[in-house]
Amino acid sequence: MFETTIAGSLPKPAWLAEPNVLWAPWRLTGAALADAQHDATLLAIKEQEDAGIDIVTDGEQSRQHFVHGFLAYVAGIDFNRRVEMGIRDNRYKAMVPTVTGEPHLTGRVHATEARLARAHTKRKLKFTLPGPMTIVDTIADEHYNDRIKLAMRFAELLNEEARGLEADGVDTIQFDEPAFNVYLDAVKEWGIAALHRAIEGLRCKTAVHICYGYGIKANLDWKKTLGAEWRQYEEIFPALAESRIDQVSLECRNAHVPIDLIGLLKGKDVLVGAIDVASDQVETPEDVAETILAAARFVPRERIFPCTNCGMAPMRRDIAMAKLSALGAGAALARTRV
Repeated sequence: MFETTIAGSLPKPAWLAEPNVLWAPWRLTGAALADAQHDATLLAIKEQEDAGIDIVTDGEQSRQHFVHGFLAYVAGIDFNRRVEMGIRDNRYKAMVPTVTGEPHLTGRVHATEARLARAHTKRKLKFTLPGPMTIVDTIADEHYNDRIKLAMRFAELLNEEARGLEADGVDTIQFDEPAFNVYLDAVKEWGIAALHRAIEGLRCKTAVHICYGYGIKANLDWKKTLGAEWRQYEEIFPALAESRIDQVSLECRNAHVPIDLIGLLKGKDVLVGAIDVASDQVETPEDVAETILAAARFVPRERIFPCTNCGMAPMRRDIAMAKLSALGAGAALARTRV
């Protein structure tokens, strides 16, 4: 009960990449970079285990960005043709590559990290991939000129990689869809259908992560515009409850999301965000237990998986590790109170 996990990413060591930023430049190149990514992955697993995390990830130590780490292995994308594009309904702008032809994988994307992680932990292993809707919201398109067709094509590619990850021994495959909190009608119209294509044929656990973003200025500024209550989840949770996805990962700690909304996810495992990644203040075990037990008023206890609100990639490593320890200890505390 109350098995802990994390949304996906952890901060990279300063010897691997520039600390405390997204899109952190690598410190090394070539074989030395590959060796460093190998070592950082093993370190991320060990630190999660030491913190009492039950379902570990690779910490995304071999990716500069959660979307573009996947796109780097996709042909049909021209990374030299970058254009400025509004992301998440123009919340912020980014220079993004362009789809110029039919996308297809050039080979396995994350086999190295997945097999390494599987060989070095006896705990359950989760692996994250970007969701189809979030990919098409993070890339320019000159081939289809149709977001739905592009999303469905990427869903096919994601499914190809997901089947490989399952064969590598991954227990849970999670699709990160922060765009689900922005394009609410599109989620119901085609976003969930794209996820269904991405999970087709999988026998492992499947999850979708929907949050309010990393703790970066653009996201923090956006949150200030959302009012006293954040009710975006209310629009999409009923549709997700009817979906074939097994688990939903969401933001709770220090969010203005009414906690009772998670009751709309009937029949789903709920990855309850009990760690705020937008704040450097380290939660106490009591804080974590309080969030878990609040969720337990609306979701069966056996379906609650304490988690982080979002990825921790831009955080200071010492703070992130302290927060992981609080997550593990808080879940243990909550188990004694039910």
